[in-house]
Amino acid sequence: MNFKASALILPLLVTLPLGGCFTSTYTHGHVITSDMLNQVQVGSSREQVELVLGTPSTTSSLNGDAYYYISQKTATTAFMAPDIVEQRVVAVYFDKDGYVQDLGNYSLEDGKIVDIVTRKTRTGGADYGFLTQILRGATNPSLGL
Repeated sequence: MNFKASALILPLLVTLPLGGCFTSTYTHGHVITSDMLNQVQVGSSREQVELVLGTPSTTSSLNGDAYYYISQKTATTAFMAPDIVEQRVVAVYFDKDGYVQDLGNYSLEDGKIVDIVTRKTRTGGADYGFLTQILRGATNPSLGL
């Protein structure tokens, strides 16, 4: 084999195994857009929330009722294990009469729960612990989000 032929074939042979490498992105759970979130205002009824956002991923009755909409975006490269690109929990807090009292849009940054809109952490102790469990537990693939 001459030098020109090997100079052409060698790079092709080296890149051939990489040809199958591609990245796929998957979204699991409830994808809540900002338009959807803008339709839910303080004072909206529980039924209005369900109409706009759908059935929640989970609910809580700690310190009042709350709906949680959980989503996770993962990226998979070829045959590698998926990497979590983004995690998000949209929380809708209700008063005792079933009307929206507050909204939260949370992500996990550097191990701390941060409200995406206000960039502050929520102060409710029981709720904070519940959100921590949701966001850190969402990294467990056995949950099936």
